[in-house]
Amino acid sequence: MRAKQFFGITVLDKKVREVGRIEDVEIDTDNGNVTTLIISLNKGLFSNDSIEVDFDAIATIGDYILLNTEIAEEEAEEEPEKVTVEVEDE
Repeated sequence: MRAKQFFGITVLDKKVREVGRIEDVEIDTDNGNVTTLIISLNKGLFSNDSIEVDFDAIATIGDYILLNTEIAEEEAEEEPEKVTVEVEDE
């Protein structure tokens, strides 16, 4: 698998809850191995929260990335912020 194929893949924790999507990867420059996945969390439209997960935490890679660890719900899910947009009539 090429590194660019990781980007955007949906990540599920060991309880098969959707955590987020792969945003970036960290690579060990000495051996070229992926060491860390940066996961953009599902927290709402304007959120840019992310977490780092060791590559060793991956159970399987396919259409999804399944982790062998649980991500705390408060980390992975948060009530989205409510945004009010006012429209002026002409």
